[in-house]
Amino acid sequence: MAIKEITVQELKEKLDNKEDFQLIDVRENFEVESASIAGLHIPLANVLLEADKVEREKPVIIYCRSGRRSAAAISQLEQQYGLKNLYNLKGGILAWAQDIDPTLEIV
Repeated sequence: MAIKEITVQELKEKLDNKEDFQLIDVRENFEVESASIAGLHIPLANVLLEADKVEREKPVIIYCRSGRRSAAAISQLEQQYGLKNLYNLKGGILAWAQDIDPTLEIV
């Protein structure tokens, strides 16, 4: 099954409109400290351990640096828990920095 994706422009629109969704960052601590969009931080290695923190009743957008780790997190959560409300941020925080917030310094 293909992973659902959302663009950085779509995410910005959701944030601007104050839509009800959950944003999860699956990068490592040092990456989050240097630059973050916001949201809940659950490193990829802990995604299944902390799956109870992932919303079931509203859309969940998961991001990382480029979109690879967040896609892996979504695959794990979908396979383990059958979640259908997960979206991968296409291009990750790199795309966000390029298209939305060029002031972010990504490590």
